[in-house]
Amino acid sequence: MSILIVSLGLLVLLLAVWLLKTFSTKINFFATGLDQKFTLGEISILWKLAKIVDLEEPETLFVSTASLTRCITNLIETSKRDGTDSSLETQNFLAKLYKFRTKIELASENRRGLESSKALSNGQKLRLILKGSGVFASRILNNSRDLIITIPIQDGRIKIPPEDWKDKEISVYLWRKGDAGYVFDTKVLAAGIFLGQNVLYVAHSNNLFRAQKRKSIRTECHIPAQLYIIKEAVTEFAQVETAPGFKCFLEDISSDGALIRVGGKGVNNIQVKLQFEIDDTLILMYCLVRSVEYNSANNQSRLHLECLHIEPSMRNAILSFVYKVLPEDQKNAEVALSQLEDEQKADDKKAAEEAGQAAPAEEKPVTETEENSYSIEIPTAIDPEFLSKDSGNL
Repeated sequence: MSILIVSLGLLVLLLAVWLLKTFSTKINFFATGLDQKFTLGEISILWKLAKIVDLEEPETLFVSTASLTRCITNLIETSKRDGTDSSLETQNFLAKLYKFRTKIELASENRRGLESSKALSNGQKLRLILKGSGVFASRILNNSRDLIITIPIQDGRIKIPPEDWKDKEISVYLWRKGDAGYVFDTKVLAAGIFLGQNVLYVAHSNNLFRAQKRKSIRTECHIPAQLYIIKEAVTEFAQVETAPGFKCFLEDISSDGALIRVGGKGVNNIQVKLQFEIDDTLILMYCLVRSVEYNSANNQSRLHLECLHIEPSMRNAILSFVYKVLPEDQKNAEVALSQLEDEQKADDKKAAEEAGQAAPAEEKPVTETEENSYSIEIPTAIDPEFLSKDSGNL
């Protein structure tokens, strides 16, 4: 009897070991998914997607943007085939996946952030703050034993002579493209001459700190849009404007806002509506103008917009554009067109050189051609009551 009990016990133990070994990957996957606040149903879908796209280690889906992107792409393709791409359930799940993807990417950026000024590139634009004297513009000419920078200017002029910067304690701010803003404190070691230019020699720092952290991922773009000034409370967010608005161009975009260029002088703190298309999807974005950069030379403004309202499906469309989550056939089409364009440019350049002619000039962007100039007549006197409206009323 005792031998039978021992045998059964060993059998149960072996079965348990086999089950654990066979299903350990799935068990860990579901446990990780639950830790990341996904429901069992959502984790089950993610598990199937991970298998469909042949992820060698399915659990990487929770830490790798590349793995998660492959799964999102497959989900989009599958939902389109099934006709469920516009369903509330699919859109909500996509929104959750995009939010999680943003979390992974920002966490990754935080880990690989700059730590030392020795990693900065030549040409990097800088803003220097000298206590009691304000903000100065400069850039790195050479990064070697010290940082060699151009003489700081303020309002386009050298207001402090080079020799007067020596031994000054300064705070240096910079924006690293595709990353974030950084700041570090340092000291001006000396003034001198470098490659025929007056320069300052600045001490390196190994204590760079992020000056600002992004809440969303944005990407550069060049998308035509229509802008409408909102003067009353909006009751119908889905209303498509048929009358022409002010012409503008998006220079970068994220799910939380955009940077646009318009003709004329923009105004802070007004509420606007952007209407444009991304990958054949109509986008209606309601925004607040947070800041304005006005260029009097060409009478154009860059408006930094904060998104106040956007429909979930439209937000997902923007995120798809930002993350370049495109179906495989569309990606192949984009690659093919790009290769054809590059080959054509190379052929044109070669033919021109052989004929002893100047290479064909690159086409100027629409924003730079006078024939296609666009302007916006934003009133400089806005109803104070309108400006004082809480953004939540939109």
